[in-house]
Amino acid sequence: MTRRSLTAASALALILTACAQTSAAPAAPVTETVTAPAAVERVTQGNLVLESIPAIPSEVSDRLSAYENVRSHGFLDWTGDGGILITTRFADTNQVHEVNSPGGARKQLTFFDEPVGNATVSPEGGAFLFARDKGGDEYYQGYRFDLETGVITRFTEPGTRNGGALWSDDGSQAAWARTNPGDPNNDIIVGNPADAASVRVALEGEGATGPVDWSNDGSKLLLQRYISISESRLFVLDVASGETTQVNPDDTVAYSGGALLPDGSVLTATDKDSEFTNLVRIAPDGGVTNYTADINWGVSDWDLSPDGKTVAFTLNEGGLGTIRLLDIESGQVRPGPTLPVGIASGIVYSPSGNHVGFTFNSAISPADAWSFDVATLNLTRWTEAETGGLNTENFVEPTLFDYPNAEGMDIPAFIYKPASEGPHPVIISIHGGPEGQSRPGFSSSYQYWANELGLAVVVPNVRGSAGYGKTYVSLDNGLNRKKSVEDIGALLDWVEAQPDLDASKVIVYGGSYGGYMVLASMIDYADRLAAGVDIVGISDFKTFLENTEGYRADLRRAEYGDERDPVVAAFFDEISPLKNASKISKPLFVIQGYNDPRVPYTEAEQILAAVKSNGVPAWFMMAMDEGHGFRKKSNREAQREAETMFLKEVLELE
Repeated sequence: MTRRSLTAASALALILTACAQTSAAPAAPVTETVTAPAAVERVTQGNLVLESIPAIPSEVSDRLSAYENVRSHGFLDWTGDGGILITTRFADTNQVHEVNSPGGARKQLTFFDEPVGNATVSPEGGAFLFARDKGGDEYYQGYRFDLETGVITRFTEPGTRNGGALWSDDGSQAAWARTNPGDPNNDIIVGNPADAASVRVALEGEGATGPVDWSNDGSKLLLQRYISISESRLFVLDVASGETTQVNPDDTVAYSGGALLPDGSVLTATDKDSEFTNLVRIAPDGGVTNYTADINWGVSDWDLSPDGKTVAFTLNEGGLGTIRLLDIESGQVRPGPTLPVGIASGIVYSPSGNHVGFTFNSAISPADAWSFDVATLNLTRWTEAETGGLNTENFVEPTLFDYPNAEGMDIPAFIYKPASEGPHPVIISIHGGPEGQSRPGFSSSYQYWANELGLAVVVPNVRGSAGYGKTYVSLDNGLNRKKSVEDIGALLDWVEAQPDLDASKVIVYGGSYGGYMVLASMIDYADRLAAGVDIVGISDFKTFLENTEGYRADLRRAEYGDERDPVVAAFFDEISPLKNASKISKPLFVIQGYNDPRVPYTEAEQILAAVKSNGVPAWFMMAMDEGHGFRKKSNREAQREAETMFLKEVLELE
């Protein structure tokens, strides 16, 4: 049992979240770039490729600057010396910083052009491991940072994709998952990150497999293989022999991490026999003890205390994130610290087990690093987010509401309303995934749209969203793909019935799968929408599945369907935004990262060309140094500025 068992944000975050973490080699584009019509000039400004985007007035960039300068802090790990590691940004990208005391100065440790948002400290102290990619290509390399000397050493093989580096209990070795370009299988690698000669392949893996826990003596590894959001598998690997044993092989359920307990049982989170994810203990004979069966919400992040007696975990309560504590021996669950309304995540026990660190944010407060005393539940705030000089009292808190769809089902959503009188134009922000969930965390974009542009921001969790049970998350699978789009139509009905919303000025906005939702909505509800903003979106499921990285394709087929099946292929043709682009009649803004390994840039190029051939106004922005979304501050600023100009034009805002 390692000091840090897997949480939703820890060891497997770079490997097993297949719908959100993918990879492809950017040096070999998957298809030829579609040439834009000559009538529209394509220009290059630094790393940005632009079409139809006007010059940005200083009053727009100046006001946006305050919102883009909001600085958050994410808790990463305890240093072992009473301090913590956090991720925050002081220049263009997030980097690892050390904070030695609550409210103390932040000491920057990593200095890269590419962001670093992860770090796990050796149980022995003195070093931490982190991963970073290049230009958003998600070909992560692993690095060891020596806290005494500041020396950084790469311990992974160039040209491979690595993730989930997990220290053994004694800090003498680590395990991680590694895959090669086009390979659908992850190998499990073990070795001392400080000794390259010790690194070896412990298991030639199958699928999206990665390590989640070491046994106390370092002889065994608990592995998790992700198949889909509704199915994963756990295996115990004998590190010396390479033999694996599957945990409860007859179960077809989803797991979220795990810990090997001294008696041979496995602690994990699973949706076995439940709509929601529960903390359970699986005995060596297969018997299951469900600790959270009486809680009608899902367990999100969790961590096992160093003595193996207590679990700190968060619950996803309708989008909010609260903390609870579980005593393993008695099975008693007790409340954690009393927090403001918001989202706690990234639970990490301190080496002593006396404190738990986490990240907390809310709709009106950017993320900060916090901790609490396990015995007293007293809270400590380690950092204080900067808000760009903005008056936080003006930040808008969202309201949770439900609206009925055509089948009589209630769809959950949040709405951010401006303080000014309506009727307000509306921007519908649609999450990706598709198994994502919109939660009421801080968004500088939402606050800017509401406070500066007077837009009401509606954020739905349509069918297929996570957080509301495993039945709900499966309602858009396969041939039910358009069900989620129908929920946007029902939301438009709801908007029309609100006297303080302007149903004649509605924009759809979304990224990744949310980008597909934008395009599909613009086809199905063309007469009810003013425009759309498609960010790294899927424009044709067939070309998307053919061109996404090889190991990822089967993982996505589990959700979308297999394009090699004639029935599915015909359905993909039926719902393809690309093949139905002639029905898009309103302005469209397409935003893309050139190195995107999940949704290749060709998805953006082909829908852009198709829409322009209709004579529809189309704006385009592609960052040549980004992947699946913009992570660099300078690029995000350019995106927000261009989006503002687009919104002002299509909504006729002053």
